[in-house]
Amino acid sequence: MSPLRPAVLAQISGWLIAFALSRIAYPPLAAHPYEFALAQGFCAALISYKLEAPPWWVPIHIASPPLLVAAVGLHWPPGVWLSAFALLMLVFWRTDSSRVPLYLSNRSTALELARLIPPHPCQVIDLGCGNGGLLRMIAKMRPDCRFVGIEHAPLPWLIAWVGSRRQTNLEVRYGDFWREPLGSYGLVYAFLSPAPMLRLWAKARLEMAPDALLISNSFAVPDQIPEQTTDVADRRRTRLLCYRPGRTK
Repeated sequence: MSPLRPAVLAQISGWLIAFALSRIAYPPLAAHPYEFALAQGFCAALISYKLEAPPWWVPIHIASPPLLVAAVGLHWPPGVWLSAFALLMLVFWRTDSSRVPLYLSNRSTALELARLIPPHPCQVIDLGCGNGGLLRMIAKMRPDCRFVGIEHAPLPWLIAWVGSRRQTNLEVRYGDFWREPLGSYGLVYAFLSPAPMLRLWAKARLEMAPDALLISNSFAVPDQIPEQTTDVADRRRTRLLCYRPGRTK
């Protein structure tokens, strides 16, 4: 089920509760848009929590109604909002269905990842490569390897594709990485979210070679013990979790 459905349900329910409060328990609430919006946001957040939605939805529910009221008060032309919506769509695309937000890997992570690549020439893929910054860095460090990045959000893909044109050992593709066979890759890198990890594990277990590495940035595969965990010396306290799913067939 799309995560937008419980989010919409929570917001509608929150509005109904806030409306009931303004009519029955506290009528002055209806005359103060910000207070009404805050009441709606907190009610929606509570409902979202009860529906066991991901925890990051709680602050989103609380903040969205007051921010919407504030935005209406700006009186900006409709074209500004349309442009902002189009830009967000180009950057985040169908995050509601993929359940994978845009995460960017930093240079410290790239350095650690480069150390984990097998010493012999191999193919490396980044599932959801964003703007391609990580791949550009490690492709320069390992010119003997071939690197592939796949991205489905149009604007990050375009930035990655343009930025990779001069690196002969790096290819950036637009599309759905779930359709990419993983059997030819010696290392598969993923910086996704908790939501798709079980699906990724099932795909990797079916397709990857016994010696190939699956490296997940920050998000563990449920009920699987990593072969190795590398702590990255950055402000995020990034952890690279290394698995060999091909050995569990």
